[in-house]
Amino acid sequence: MPIQPYLSFEGRCEEAIAFYKQAVGAEVEMMMRFSDAPDQPPPGTMPPGSENKIMHAGLKIDGSAVGMTDGYCSGKAGQFQGISLTLVTRDEQKAERAFAALAEGGQVMMPLAKTFFSKSFGSLTDRFGVSWMVYVEE
Repeated sequence: MPIQPYLSFEGRCEEAIAFYKQAVGAEVEMMMRFSDAPDQPPPGTMPPGSENKIMHAGLKIDGSAVGMTDGYCSGKAGQFQGISLTLVTRDEQKAERAFAALAEGGQVMMPLAKTFFSKSFGSLTDRFGVSWMVYVEE
């Protein structure tokens, strides 16, 4: 039974999808806007103008599934504390490209470098507040 991360971007999901497509080659497998849902949210639960926000999106990032949403469209940045997405590859150049792209507009916690457990490992928080670890397998 796989565990799938599901991220709420509180109104910035479409921007996040575009960023992850460019940064790590994410592929959109499915996307539904609130206006396309068979049942609409109860009155008062979503701010006016949220109809075209993303209710649910399914992405594949290098074979891994990631779910995304605009959530309740609160406009408040997500609090993705205590969890990281890990990008694992055997290709050091791919790791370097992904790390640099994810770090754009974010904050590097540990630059990519050789460690006792990896040819190259680094960690960062991207522009949306999502924590990432990039790891090159031996």
